[in-house]
Amino acid sequence: MNVLILGAGGREHAFSWKISQSPILGNLYIAPGNPGTAQCGTNLAIGVTDFEGIATAIRTHDIGLVVVGPEEPLVKGVRDFIESQDDLKHVGIVGPGAEGAQIEGSKDFSKNFMHKYGVPTAASQTFTKDTIAEGLAYLQTQSLPIVLKADGLAAGKGVIIALTLAEAETALNEMLLDAKFGDASSKVVIEQFLRGIELSVFVLTDGENYVVLPEAKDYKRIGENDEGLNTGGMGAVSPVPFANTKFMEVVKQKVIEPTIKGLKAENIDYKGFIFIGLMNHEGEPYVIEYNARMGDPETEVVLPRIESDFLSLLIAASNGTLSEQKISILDQYAVTTMLVAGGYPEEYRKGDVLTGVEKVEDAIVFHAGTTSKDGDIITSGGRVMALTGTSNTLERAIQKSQKAAQTIQFEGKNFRRDIGLDVLRYGV
Repeated sequence: MNVLILGAGGREHAFSWKISQSPILGNLYIAPGNPGTAQCGTNLAIGVTDFEGIATAIRTHDIGLVVVGPEEPLVKGVRDFIESQDDLKHVGIVGPGAEGAQIEGSKDFSKNFMHKYGVPTAASQTFTKDTIAEGLAYLQTQSLPIVLKADGLAAGKGVIIALTLAEAETALNEMLLDAKFGDASSKVVIEQFLRGIELSVFVLTDGENYVVLPEAKDYKRIGENDEGLNTGGMGAVSPVPFANTKFMEVVKQKVIEPTIKGLKAENIDYKGFIFIGLMNHEGEPYVIEYNARMGDPETEVVLPRIESDFLSLLIAASNGTLSEQKISILDQYAVTTMLVAGGYPEEYRKGDVLTGVEKVEDAIVFHAGTTSKDGDIITSGGRVMALTGTSNTLERAIQKSQKAAQTIQFEGKNFRRDIGLDVLRYGV
């Protein structure tokens, strides 16, 4: 089968790396891809929201399966567009339609969905520009800290944790009146702050059945000891010790199954990934957010731990035969350290030449924000490269990932040196 992956980041390089190992793969194409994905298949110069271009590529290259990496094309309806083409109805697609993608595209939709189907989550209310006075009054009744979330997609930056009432009031005004996050903050969800340990759970579903992929813990803050600004993710580790069989059974019963049943009850034909951001709050799982796709950099630790043929799982999810598949997971640790550009997550450097990539021997190199120029690999994004170490011990997996991070060089390079150490020390 010929496969087309949409996207250009570390997640899509990880998809390409894993799918390229499948014995049932024909040709692999990535749109638009990056220098890393080019080592696994053929890059196509097509943007992820160029739906006409994507449809043409499906026809030209006889694509049998489309795997959608990022959230934007899902929320904008890439699945719906492909399915609307009479000659492409046979093509399998991993990723929900625009209606299903609302679980990520609208925080308000996802919170209402959770409340409706009994999925445990923090108490919340949603406000708009027209109801800002009620929002400000609501803040005065809440305990601190308090969480404010832009309703729409904001590239992972639309969440503010306010420590004081004044901070919360300023944030609400900026989001609703000053459009701090553009259209994404035309609605703002004000949410109770939950204390605990975060966990990312990944589910692949065909709309009826599901498999649970390896769980992961990611590191959002730019600085060590989880200090500084929020980022798209500075690293990840899998497995997570507290996510034992007992805890994951509770997650299945209280979170995963009600979510899939709820989607079905809403007549949403959901075929694809559900990323569930959880908080382990006093031993109970609470959902912080849903995503309609795999996470990044979590994909870079999840996929190396999957022993099964990943392409077979994806095909089964796309055609409703997931009940016939079993997932086999390696009993290994995986740790990813993300190299980021100087200045990230604020204004950051671009165009710096990377060296030493070929010297990495004991880790998997996943390109994230890179491009090619005059025979060199250069930086093109804030998060430049994800380096994954795997081993039978967490300590050794950390060492491999960190050694790779030190080996690759470019001007302004930054990375966290504490990825996985909290898990190693405290088993969190």
